[in-house]
Amino acid sequence: MSRLIRLAVMMSIAAMGIASAVAVKANSDPTPGYVPPPLAIYGQLPSVEDPALSPSGNRLALIERKGGRRYVVATDLQSQKLLGAARIGNTKVRELQWYDENHLLILYSATAYPPFGFSGSENEWSFLVSWNIVKNRLRSIKMRVPDEQTFNTVERPIETRIVKGRTKLFVVGAYVGSQYVLPALFSIDLHEDQTRIVARADTQLTQWIVDAQGRVAASYEYQVRGRDQGDWILRVRHQGGLRRIASGTAVLDPPVPVGFSYDDKSLIVAFDTPRGWAWKPLRLADDSWGAPLASGETFYEPTHNPLTGQIIGGVIDPSNPRQMFFDPALEAKWSALVSAYAGDRVDLVSYSDDLERFVVRVFGPHDGDRYLLVDWHTVDAYPIGNVYQGLSTYAQVQPITYRAADGLQISGFLTLPPDRPAKDLSLVVLPHGGPAASDDGDFDWWAQALASRGYAVLQPNYRGSNTTDSLLRAGFGEWGRKMQTDLSDGVHYLVGRGIANPKRVCIVGSSYGGYAALAGVTIQTGIYRCAASVAGISDPAKFLEWTNAKMMANRNVFTRYWDRYLGVTGPKDPRLQSISPIDHVSAVSVPVLLIHGRDDVVVPYSQSKEMAEALKRAGKSVQLISLPHEDHWLSHSATREQMLEAVVHFLERNDPPG
Repeated sequence: MSRLIRLAVMMSIAAMGIASAVAVKANSDPTPGYVPPPLAIYGQLPSVEDPALSPSGNRLALIERKGGRRYVVATDLQSQKLLGAARIGNTKVRELQWYDENHLLILYSATAYPPFGFSGSENEWSFLVSWNIVKNRLRSIKMRVPDEQTFNTVERPIETRIVKGRTKLFVVGAYVGSQYVLPALFSIDLHEDQTRIVARADTQLTQWIVDAQGRVAASYEYQVRGRDQGDWILRVRHQGGLRRIASGTAVLDPPVPVGFSYDDKSLIVAFDTPRGWAWKPLRLADDSWGAPLASGETFYEPTHNPLTGQIIGGVIDPSNPRQMFFDPALEAKWSALVSAYAGDRVDLVSYSDDLERFVVRVFGPHDGDRYLLVDWHTVDAYPIGNVYQGLSTYAQVQPITYRAADGLQISGFLTLPPDRPAKDLSLVVLPHGGPAASDDGDFDWWAQALASRGYAVLQPNYRGSNTTDSLLRAGFGEWGRKMQTDLSDGVHYLVGRGIANPKRVCIVGSSYGGYAALAGVTIQTGIYRCAASVAGISDPAKFLEWTNAKMMANRNVFTRYWDRYLGVTGPKDPRLQSISPIDHVSAVSVPVLLIHGRDDVVVPYSQSKEMAEALKRAGKSVQLISLPHEDHWLSHSATREQMLEAVVHFLERNDPPG
């Protein structure tokens, strides 16, 4: 039975209210005659990115890479005609979103210093461009308001509302207050070329919720006070103004409004609970709190009604992300779709205003990694394109669990090479960044590339990861301590099962993962035979000093975030030395590779530069590769490919796969 026929069958089952489940066991046998694809296929930016449906669902925009060049492409789905293509070169496009049927919004970012006349360090600034598809005209959206001093930058989310028959864009930007640059909510009419400020903040951490009529219906602010305190206030529209409806104090993780419920009777607020971020409805009729939605499931990404902004669903369970909808009919449709692709992962990417057309990304042993257009009118699915053209075989990704030395259960994912059995393999430990992030088994170009070269790849969700609140909190104070040994405990687990060879293990990572790679051969020894750090922290004390200087304050939410993981009270805390790789270079006995982008505004380039100098002074084997004009996220194909080639060659030289 084909997948498309199966989708129609599952839709019929869903309509009858009959539950069905299909278990598919992935094939773990080696692929006969496997030939590894060129590394450039993995290192290049995806062939297809960020597909976005227009409000009617009749038009599709996406980023397409052809012959090394990247374009934003718009297509009419009914006539299958190309509406236009705009070459974007090396522009760091972050998101595509339709304003209306004829205008596409392109969000991009660039690394730069603040505007002339303002002091501060380099930052990653975001900007908006409007593309008139009909006239094929690109126009920068200027955040300029008469008689106001504003920054020409924007922040997510980008939302549209239809107000009195006209489409309006609502986006957060910045205005210059009496002493500081503060957030403001802007309303933009592209047709009239009008921009105005509809709300101003008094504190940096402020957000607004816009209702279906384009009014500011709720506001939220969080103010840091003192070393370990913060006050939050939630206001809701009442009789033409905003009244305080709830408030409290929180050190770092205050409750945050998500949006209005799909029946418009409650404001949904995310609360940090022992299980994770639970959503609670605040009933507008009597200001009372309802029970957590979905029996307290951990939500980490909302799904909005694009016309009203109301919350119609969300993504739950960070370790195994699953889309859910609150409307039973919509949930039945989604369940039917997931069942039709049983054994593969299905993610919702974009959808029409009437929710009758979805763009989904499907990844797994059956369908590879590709985008599909699902049309509920015809109950059919149409291919949009493979995320990475040229890939026909994918390394198998398996969920695993193991016990840390202290008994804590750690989950993660193991990617196995396609061309050899899972026995006595060379292993690469690839910890994620964050550290308050997680790996979820989705397509990972880095892990897939390493597996294609014959390596097993372990991606643990170590303590400090955000799969559950309890696991995240278990990482507080364990940076360089149990967060580090959680990784080596995973190595011991795979060695014990005969999957990994204990003498052929390396550690590679980016950001916090880069720190973990360096700590794995300085603070720890005797486990890894090489380490590669990409944009990793080597000197936590200097990193905290840099963070404070960047924020122009010694106490801020960012230093609170780092301090609780590091288990310290600032950059002068003597406890930092024990977990600082640069203070333990004498312990290094294996080759080290350092890679860092010079435009990194998250972890400064100096962290790798000074680590390389310290290792050289100590007579250690080290190589530093600088990536010019590259940021923290490896946003360009050329430098991403350069990084991947360098890491693979480094691994093959120092730990060739068996």
